[in-house]
Amino acid sequence: MSFTRRGLILAAPTLFAIRPVWAATAPTPRAAEGPFYPVKIPTDHDNDLVRIDGLVREAGGEILQLRGVVADTDAKPIADAVVEIWQCDANGVYRHPGDPRPSLRDRAFQGFGRTVSDKEGRFSFRTIVPVPYPGRAPHIHAKIIAEGRAPLTTQFYRADYRDNARDFLFNRMNSDERQRVSIDIRPLSGNDRAQWETDIVAILPDIG
Repeated sequence: MSFTRRGLILAAPTLFAIRPVWAATAPTPRAAEGPFYPVKIPTDHDNDLVRIDGLVREAGGEILQLRGVVADTDAKPIADAVVEIWQCDANGVYRHPGDPRPSLRDRAFQGFGRTVSDKEGRFSFRTIVPVPYPGRAPHIHAKIIAEGRAPLTTQFYRADYRDNARDFLFNRMNSDERQRVSIDIRPLSGNDRAQWETDIVAILPDIG
């Protein structure tokens, strides 16, 4: 199965649908990995960042159901891609020894997750709505690796955050690039705890 060049739509619309991609054949803009990629991958690194094995309570913050698809520059889904995300907790602190405010860290937030895309290129995470911290707009880091493709490291930003333009990395991109890494966060009804949802599309570049 391949997707049209006008956009990528998940093959199972009853589960969820990815919003159209403005330039489906253009690779997702790259971004620096940053200083807070885990020094050591935590034992619990599944796709639920809100709950850590062995802890009763869940992480603070607003729950975000993040769903996405990985595709190539021909708009075809990529199966078995390794997808990683990492972000700060609701207090703006990373689960990393280099973060300068360790006393404020939410010990119940996993901070890093990893999953693999299915045969339709789909993946999902349960995390929290990203928040700002000094010097940075709210964002979620992502790294995607697929066999036979150049790896992609990027950052996704909240489209509704009014001060994105003050973020030095966001400012390095042109308007089209900014749009392709901006995510719409929508309320998700029917849950006891306030939750939100978003969709992302990651277009991996060809090698060479």
